[in-house]
Amino acid sequence: MTQPKFTTDKDGDMGNPREARLGGMVLPLESYGSVTDSTLIGPDGRPSPTFRSELREIPSLRNALSVLGIYVQAVVVIAVAMRLNNVVTYALAILLMGRTHAQCLGLMHESVHRLLMRNKSVNDFFGRWLLGYPAFTNTDGYRIVHMAHHREEFGPNEPDIPLYANYPITTASFWRKMRRDALFVTGGKMLRGQFVGLFRGIPLVRHTNAKIFAVQAVLVVAFWYLVAPWRYVVFWLVPYLTVWRVMNRLRSIAEHGGLRADDDRRVTTHSVRQSRLASFLFVPFNLGWHIAHHTDSGVPFRSLPKYHAALRQSGFVTSDYEYPNYRSLWRALRAG
Repeated sequence: MTQPKFTTDKDGDMGNPREARLGGMVLPLESYGSVTDSTLIGPDGRPSPTFRSELREIPSLRNALSVLGIYVQAVVVIAVAMRLNNVVTYALAILLMGRTHAQCLGLMHESVHRLLMRNKSVNDFFGRWLLGYPAFTNTDGYRIVHMAHHREEFGPNEPDIPLYANYPITTASFWRKMRRDALFVTGGKMLRGQFVGLFRGIPLVRHTNAKIFAVQAVLVVAFWYLVAPWRYVVFWLVPYLTVWRVMNRLRSIAEHGGLRADDDRRVTTHSVRQSRLASFLFVPFNLGWHIAHHTDSGVPFRSLPKYHAALRQSGFVTSDYEYPNYRSLWRALRAG
């Protein structure tokens, strides 16, 4: 496969001219197992037709309730923070509302794969108006770049190279990235770009940005009517611009940081053993079962744990390949 060339700054993001370094986190060949005597999993990790048919079930009503649950949780978090009304509960609420953005974008990701609802129109409505636009995301634009990501990870059209390149990095570089994300730099730059996109660029992008900001206006009015408009900033905008940006980077580099193009998905995608705490905080809706997702992106999120268990049982995923927790992977990513 042809490796792409990009320019990056000293912390691995887009900037000063330098060729992106890929493959620094690829494991030794012996870490990757081979499928042995499995009727469910093929040599490339893909499920057998019968098993895949079983995995492909989409429970639309249950998924709709999950979307509703995101908003119910958000209301409860805000109500409790306002009721207790102290610095600690406000800080905790901001953290949990960052998780709300992670939840919105987790299920938006599912809708992008058209796996959230069985009906395509309903799926796209949920993905745009209830999940993507409230979280400042152009769902249709994301679908285009995300499908490019799945077609050829680290290929010439890979959109996320700036997030994945040059690992392992130094500890100092790692924490510079975290500070930029936590202190509004990354989020502010992206939000400014969207605002400018209201007035410049192609009409389709302008129209979509207008829809995103229209939904934000609805949220401002809702906060205004129910509590106070400034609390929109505290409980919705600030978590998106800070907590969510940190969560997004930590999740993204744990998915593909430091890897490279290859036909074997284990060379392009990390695998991390999942915990309840990680699933609760920043990889909701089974986003953490990422090797299963990339081996067959047509499997809905509720079936990914079952699929991953079959991958382990078959020998495709081994303990040598899979990191025991996120902390161990993040430590390896900053060992440059």
